[in-house]
Amino acid sequence: MAADTRPDEWRSRRARRLAGLPWVRREDRADGTPVRFVADELVVRAEHFGTARQAFAEQGFDARDIVEEGDVPDGFRRVRLPGLDVARAARRVRVQAEAAGDPRVAAAPNHVFVSTPFAHAGAYGPPRPAPPGALTPPVEGTGGVRVLVLDTGVWLNSPLPKERYVTDDFEPGDDGAGVRQGDAGHANFVAGVMLVRSRRVRPRVVRIVDTFGVCRESDLVAALRRAVDDPIINLSLGGYSLDDRPPVLLTAALTELLTSGDRVVVAAAGNDGQHDRPFWPAAYAGTGAPWRRRVVAVAAHDGRRICNWSNTGPWVTLAAPGADVLSTYVHHEGFPDGWARWSGTSFAAPFVAAAIADALPESGSAGLAAQSVVAGAGLRYGRYAGVA
Repeated sequence: MAADTRPDEWRSRRARRLAGLPWVRREDRADGTPVRFVADELVVRAEHFGTARQAFAEQGFDARDIVEEGDVPDGFRRVRLPGLDVARAARRVRVQAEAAGDPRVAAAPNHVFVSTPFAHAGAYGPPRPAPPGALTPPVEGTGGVRVLVLDTGVWLNSPLPKERYVTDDFEPGDDGAGVRQGDAGHANFVAGVMLVRSRRVRPRVVRIVDTFGVCRESDLVAALRRAVDDPIINLSLGGYSLDDRPPVLLTAALTELLTSGDRVVVAAAGNDGQHDRPFWPAAYAGTGAPWRRRVVAVAAHDGRRICNWSNTGPWVTLAAPGADVLSTYVHHEGFPDGWARWSGTSFAAPFVAAAIADALPESGSAGLAAQSVVAGAGLRYGRYAGVA
């Protein structure tokens, strides 16, 4: 039987896509895992901007070269200098700030995150066509529990019922070409996982990533800052950060969001098979942040054990089904029924988000609902509690 080359082809396409984006830079660790960030941009805490100017001067820039970018939380400045060695400047500011007694991350790149379907060589790989499954019927007489899904746009040509979700972000050119290109249909699949699992959930899809699943940290932060009425937020995306430190813009946004109301974030753990690197935003569940228990970090299991491609670490909250998941996809020549099987922590996360939505009416709050789901996870997958 010939080997399935589609996973390697998909991975190569995404790598070429990212390498071809002039605004993306990368720095690789010794193990080969990359940190991706926006070229020429540095995010700095306002009180350390003087040090940042010194770092810029060391690279030959002066004040006239600085271009201010907006849309950042109070207390931060996001600047662009064409040709800046961003990682070097960030580390220079951090060292100076720590020497002055400030333990916080004083400067960082504007990181690049990607959505997290399983996209590596292995037993599963890209989505595969599947016979139609069944969605749970909605609870009558309620508007449902809204879950904000920050993801790709929704493809209309799909078995995902239009009356069961909310969005203004539809993918353009719904001709199926994007299905062959990357992560198109990712939001359809994520929302479908919720509707297969839950009668109460009502996904609200907001597009922040392209059809290859790529977004900037600043894009994610801008969307989170508008999430005032959503008790549950599903983030089937993430990435690594410079020196594995918490991304500064995302930290500020989540601090504001999770300390000002009753909300929880459910985040995918990532699919690189990493066991010693924090994958953000899921890894916030293992930090010392006072709101860390409002972040549920979800690894993937296959019904017996943690998937070998799922990221793990002490920051993982629990495990959920993520291998060969059945959900709504898009109608396309390769998917005549519009349903697919796909694997990834992308699809373990919405399973948990839907469980929290089911628990919310009885619990009375999103925070208590998340606690009840985690406490009630009576199965074990390796060292992690899990749901099935």
